[in-house]
This record gives sequence, structure tokens and C-alpha cells, in this order.
Amino acid sequence: MAPITLDSLNPAVLKVQYAVRGELAIKAEEYRVKLKENPGQSGLPFNQVISSNIGNPQQKGLDQPPITFVRQVAALMEYRELKHLAPGAFPKDVIARADELYEEIGSIGAYSHSQGVPLIRKSVADFISDRDGYPADPNHIFLTGGASAGVSLLISMLISEPMKSGVLIPIPQYPLYTATLAQHSGEPLPYHLDESDEWNTDLATIEAAIKEARNRGVVPKALVVINPGNPTGAVLEEETQRKIVQLCKTYDLVLLADEVYQANIHRPTKHFTSFKRIVREMKSDIALVSFHSISKGVSGECGRRGGYFECTNIPEDVIAMMYKMVSVGLCPPLQGQIGVDCMVRPPKIGDPSYALWKSETDTIHAALAQRTHQMVTELNKVEGVTCVDSPGALYLYPKIELSKKAVEAARKAGKEPDAFYALALLDATGICVVPGSGFGQKEGEWHYRLTCLCPGVEEYVGKLVKFHEEFSKKYPKE
Repeated sequence: MAPITLDSLNPAVLKVQYAVRGELAIKAEEYRVKLKENPGQSGLPFNQVISSNIGNPQQKGLDQPPITFVRQVAALMEYRELKHLAPGAFPKDVIARADELYEEIGSIGAYSHSQGVPLIRKSVADFISDRDGYPADPNHIFLTGGASAGVSLLISMLISEPMKSGVLIPIPQYPLYTATLAQHSGEPLPYHLDESDEWNTDLATIEAAIKEARNRGVVPKALVVINPGNPTGAVLEEETQRKIVQLCKTYDLVLLADEVYQANIHRPTKHFTSFKRIVREMKSDIALVSFHSISKGVSGECGRRGGYFECTNIPEDVIAMMYKMVSVGLCPPLQGQIGVDCMVRPPKIGDPSYALWKSETDTIHAALAQRTHQMVTELNKVEGVTCVDSPGALYLYPKIELSKKAVEAARKAGKEPDAFYALALLDATGICVVPGSGFGQKEGEWHYRLTCLCPGVEEYVGKLVKFHEEFSKKYPKE
């Protein structure tokens, strides 16, 4: 018998599903290789693969330019001699920042403090204090390899009894949560967002999920709120946030606030308010853990793996346990930590780098807002497609009507109907999206998630529209 087989693995691993990097992404990569190896002779009906399945702004094909200030600081930290080899190439504030970081860190080839570089944690604390108007403690902040690492750590620590400890997650949700719960034998407790109300959070739905879990003998340990939402882009109103905080108090829940899209607001009438600020304003003592990342916003530095989480009202002995767990991994990536410092401490008015930084970030914000609006407008013109106008984040989550014939064909192929649709879309256009079945949805409804990051929106949306019309003709309603 082989020493390692599927049957010999931890059964929890076999239950992990992550739709964003699942079947469609794998097939898209196969098409990408085929196009590269057979230029002009691939036999495919498209000449490029468009990876609209994941919020990865700087990937090839999406090509969001990196922020110059971030890259210049990173370059000087990577190779210190550059400031002497290229005198005059770097603005004075970039050199000063790199010198300050180097004085604290030394070589980025060395391990840092397991909780993250103290100077950078202080910068994060200052950022939070300035944003919310309430103090933050650097000792309660953990730098991480992207927000995902922090989420995984917290969920792993909260699952005190396998299959009996539950975490409330919004539906639709980012698949990280169900995947992490499966990995650690936790129980996902879904609560549905209200699509008819711009994907707003319904408190009664959360309470119903809590009661249903308790009736099954599952103990709800935490509530996940994604604000702005992924995949929906919904932005919570402060009144709803206060009700959520009170609900966590009532039911003794840890609030896990995924706030990685806080800088991605496209609608002037909407604004982001952190749960940290709400908790402090209410003088609440609920346990709160807030997550942020350099992968989203205008940074788009996904590959650097940088993020942080802040603990509010968490006992010191629990924070000490968190430190013990992160120390097993030694430290988060240094370039990711440097990216966090640049995100929370960008150039200020009067700094040599400010004008360029402002121009670059304004351009990215404007492009996302314009693409989002145009895509929503065009998709909502199509019969059988409805799409909520997303005020935040990087995605749209359109609902698609599928005929009985399409559903039957999907079942016959052994696929969920929206996955069947998404696979056909990829085969016909090279556009890779994520089916709504990977995020969760109500029974009998079908969606897909796509990013608003793709350039050439008119052509891109035109392909989506044409495909839906042709798919509807192939599988007509009776």
C-alpha cells in the first residue's frame, strides 16, 4: 500500500472547497497555456483568457499599474545600494522612508518580530486612530501574510469542538470562510443577505440562523461581516452596524470584521465606517477582530502577501495565545509588511511623492467606478440578467435566469447549473468567472461573480451579453 493516498489524508482536507481557484480557474490556465504554445493555431474561439474570477489587479491581462511610491520604497529595501547607484532617481521622502524602515528592520532577508515589525505596527495603530478617532494599541495588532492568514488563525482558534463550534457567515460569502471552516472541522452557519435591498444585512436572518444552529446542538462562536461586501460590494449603514454589535452582545459572539475593501467605495452617497469606531462609540465590550490587506484598495499588491488584524476587547491571555500561534510561522513576509506601512502611511501633501501618488490613486478609483457603472448598465439591459449596482469592492454579482432545459443539461453533465453556464462562457469567450454556487445562494437562484478590473469594458461586456443571448437560444424557455 502507498504511504500516502487520499484515503489516508485528514478527512477535513477532503472537504475543503475554494471556488475562486477551482475547476474554472484550472481550465482557464490550460487554455492560457494552449494559446501561448500555439499562437494563432490554438483552435480556440478567442485569443486571450480574461481572468475575471479573482480580485488580482496587477495580474497579466488586467495590468493595474502598481503605485510608484510603494515600489520605490520596496526597491530601496530590497537593494540598499540603489540610492547610491542611481542618485536623483528616488524622491527624498522615498529615501527617508526606506532609511527609517531599514534602521528598524535591517535586511529584509532576516526574520522580523513574529507579530510584525514594531515600527510598522505603530504606523498601523496611528492609521486606525486617525481613521476612527479612537486610540489603537500596537500590541493588539498582528501583521499577517495577507488578511487570509489572519482569518484562518482566528477561525482555527475559535473551533473549540469539531463540528459543534459554528461561525455565522454571509451568503453569498467569500469562499475563504467555508474552506477554512472545513479545514478546521468547524460548522458554517449561513445567513442570507437581501438582494432586493442592495444585498443589505438582515438581522432577523442572522438570529434565525443562530436559533437553528442551537437547535442542532451547534454553538455559534463568531459572526463574520464583510464590509464592503464580497462578492456583493454592499456597504453597511452605521445603524445596521450598531444593530450587529448589539446582536453580538446579546448572543455572546466574536465579531470578525473583514474590511479589506474599505478604500473601494464607488458611490459618493456611500461611505465606509469601521466596526472599531462603532464599537468604541457604543462603549461596547464585545470581542472584535478587524482585518485589512494590501491586496485590495488601490494597492493591488496581492503577491506581496501583506495585511493585518486588530484585536479589540480581546483578553491579554488570548492575545498571548495568538502570539504563540503566529510564532510557529516565525514571521509574515517582510515585503508584505513594508507594503502595509506604505498603505497606512502614504505620502502627505507637500511631500515630493504626493502629487504622483494622488494622481495614480485617483486614476484607479475613477477607472473602477466607471467600469462598475458601465458593466451594471449593460448587463441590466439583457433579458434574463439582473445586477445590483455595487457601491463598493471590486466585483459584480449578477443573477442569471436559466431555463429548465439548461438546468437539466447541467444536471446531466454532473454540474451545478451556474457552473455549467460559467464553463460554457469560458469555452466560448475565454472569460473566467466564478459561479454563484461557490459563494452560496438561495435554492433555485443562479449567479456568477466577476471583477470590475478588466480594461476594455465595452468589448468585455459585449462578449458577456452575446454569450448569454446565445446560451438562452441554445437552452430556450418552454
